[in-house]
Amino acid sequence: MAKVRGAIVVDVEKCKGCGVCVPACPQDVIQLAKEVNGKGYHYAYMHVPEECTGCTNCAIVCPDGVITVYRVKAETV
Repeated sequence: MAKVRGAIVVDVEKCKGCGVCVPACPQDVIQLAKEVNGKGYHYAYMHVPEECTGCTNCAIVCPDGVITVYRVKAETV
């Protein structure tokens, strides 16, 4: 059976670094970057991308809707 892999895309310039998505991720994939965006906020990013399952928890809790989640079936060998 194929395993579902996920990936998120964060609109870095619109992310205000509130951090609500970090504890919402059951796989501990998301962290806030040490770098800042154009507005001076530490933005969210995928710290461990290979662990993302595409559960969409992060996108659901994001108050600004700046996270897009993608899911794809990864073939197991």
